[in-house]
Amino acid sequence: MFNGVVHIYWNRMDLIRPAFLLFSLNLLDALLTIIWVRNGVADEANLVMAKFLAMGDAAFLAAKLAIGIFAATVFVIGSEKPLAKYGLSLALAVYMGLIGIHLVTGISAMGYLSYAELDQLQQFGLSAAIGFLT
Repeated sequence: MFNGVVHIYWNRMDLIRPAFLLFSLNLLDALLTIIWVRNGVADEANLVMAKFLAMGDAAFLAAKLAIGIFAATVFVIGSEKPLAKYGLSLALAVYMGLIGIHLVTGISAMGYLSYAELDQLQQFGLSAAIGFLT
C-alpha cells in the first residue's frame, strides 16, 4: 500500500518542474502581451483574452494566470496518466513557439528587423509549416 502512494508521489514530482515551466511561460507571455499591446506594437490575437485586456491589465493578467494555474494543476494531478505527459509536452512546445514570436516581435519593435526581413521570416515559417504538413 505504501509503495503505491510513493509511486504516485514520484509520478507527480516528475511533472512538477515542467508544469512550473509551463506556468512561467504563461506568465511571461501575459507580461509581454501587455507590453506589446500597450505600446502599440501588436494586438492580442485571442478574441476572448482581448476582451479581458480591454477591461484592463489586472483583469487580463488575472484571467491569464488563472488559466495557467488551472492547466498546471490538471497536468500535475493527472501525472500518472500518459496523456498528461504528452499534453504537457505539447503545451510547452506551443508556449516556447509563442515566446519565440514574442522575441521576434521585440526585435522588430526595436528596429533590428526590417519589413523585408520580417517578410522573409514569415515566408520561411509558412514554407516550413507546409513542408512539415506534406
